[in-house]
Amino acid sequence: MADESEADFAVAVFRDEGRWEVVSLPPRAAVSLDTIVHALRQQPGEGGTIGFVSIGDDFFIALRVAGEDVRLLISDATAAEDWKLAADVLEALGEPIPEEADDGGPAGDLSIFSDLGFDALELEAICDDVELYPDEMLGSIAGRLGFAESFEDAVDAANGR
Repeated sequence: MADESEADFAVAVFRDEGRWEVVSLPPRAAVSLDTIVHALRQQPGEGGTIGFVSIGDDFFIALRVAGEDVRLLISDATAAEDWKLAADVLEALGEPIPEEADDGGPAGDLSIFSDLGFDALELEAICDDVELYPDEMLGSIAGRLGFAESFEDAVDAANGR
């Protein structure tokens, strides 16, 4: 296992007394898929926790953890060629690493936020938008789910701003 996280930032999102709370996670929380899942399980959320991890200018990972249930989405499956965390996600999903860049795009559970009113097609469109960086994609998702300002604050805290 790597000693350092590849992540630019990792945040946990959960409901507390009906309100969204967004907290930045320490870099070591995103060293591996196991460590990020463990960190999300430690949050006090009602009904589980959402996790967002942004890696370089390449991709993001979205997770939903509720007890033993873990749902995963990676914005670009081709990132697994270069990033260990991306390869871990594809392995957990039972998906092969794409052989060509043309086989890229999101992999995993595109309906990860459907119960929150954010449908799979809209999420796929965000993942496929080549003009957006991963942090911008996650910002769009956070805005659509209703916690954009708290998300931005947590990202700023994670980046020492």
